[in-house]
Amino acid sequence: MSLRADLHTSVATPAPAEDGPGGAAPGVLVLGIGNLLWADEGFGVRCVEALHQRFELAAHVNIVDGGTQGMYLLDHVCSSPRVLVFDAIDFKLPPGTLKVFRDDEVPVGSDTMMSLHQASFQELLSLARLRDRFPEKITLIGVQPDVLDDLGGSLSPRVRARLDEAVALAVAELAAWGLQARPRDDAAAAEALSPGALALPAYESRRPSAAAACRIGDARFLNPADPAQREGTTGCA
Repeated sequence: MSLRADLHTSVATPAPAEDGPGGAAPGVLVLGIGNLLWADEGFGVRCVEALHQRFELAAHVNIVDGGTQGMYLLDHVCSSPRVLVFDAIDFKLPPGTLKVFRDDEVPVGSDTMMSLHQASFQELLSLARLRDRFPEKITLIGVQPDVLDDLGGSLSPRVRARLDEAVALAVAELAAWGLQARPRDDAAAAEALSPGALALPAYESRRPSAAAACRIGDARFLNPADPAQREGTTGCA
């Protein structure tokens, strides 16, 4: 198995597997998007990490930590007949709610705000359609976030509690596409999808205290004259 970084986008290419009965199998992209540094915005990335760590997939399945790369992911999407996406989505439901959107249900250039990364990802899908290279099948697994304003924070308890279910939904969706996800014999031995410092255990255990690190943004860019920004914000001196 190999792992490569491209524009800060991590791609895991699994071990070879046999093609289907019709010859070469169509490419499949499993994509997690989001920002690990802002709590529940990192849900999509944490899902693909967990899927990659727990399961081995066929050679034509690319597992991609797309982060916040937006349009840089266009080639990945356009070159994949089938796409499965994890993301944090605001659909005005209780925090931690999971929803699955398939094919025409997935918003493309919609005026309705759904994905927290709409400005980039939905535009990306629109561009893929304009190029006549839109995926034949696309599924979006989204969670309603709870906490988004905690810089350096991990997933909130409500959202983290749905991570295993989201991964199970992805495994079931892949199975519906004729793809078997094989549980790894030794999940701990799987090559990490994210750099060591951003891997979930290290990220959570090494977080500085609130007294040492500002948790509402980069203190270098906060307005010290604005009381609303400074009130109660330890570590933002």
